[in-house]
Amino acid sequence: MTTPEHYESDVLFFFDGKPTELALYQALERAMSARFPEASVKVQKSQISFYHRHLFAAASLPLRRRKEWPKECLLVTFGLSHRLSSPRIAVAVEPYPNRWTHHVVVAREEEIDGELLDWLAEAYDFAAAK
Repeated sequence: MTTPEHYESDVLFFFDGKPTELALYQALERAMSARFPEASVKVQKSQISFYHRHLFAAASLPLRRRKEWPKECLLVTFGLSHRLSSPRIAVAVEPYPNRWTHHVVVAREEEIDGELLDWLAEAYDFAAAK
């Protein structure tokens, strides 16, 4: 995966004081790097964005946390042409017709599994087809 200059220090700054979330992100980044070697990643103010031709996924710290969400977690966001039906989807919204944004709460490294990576692969293909 292509990373910009200062990527490592930008990631450390993004997760400053949040070692659990940093470890979750590092596990996600390793999995995504293996699955999407042509992708690129960019650390921004409120999220870390993953691109192919277009943005296809992001990782962020929850700003508005629901009561049932774990205290320490990472929010993985991706877009698809349809709404997924799964208990793992914490929030799904349709900001544009046939463009669904999905948010998955990740609190343990084991949750970065084949199912989540398959959804991210579908988002990768969806973004590439835009």
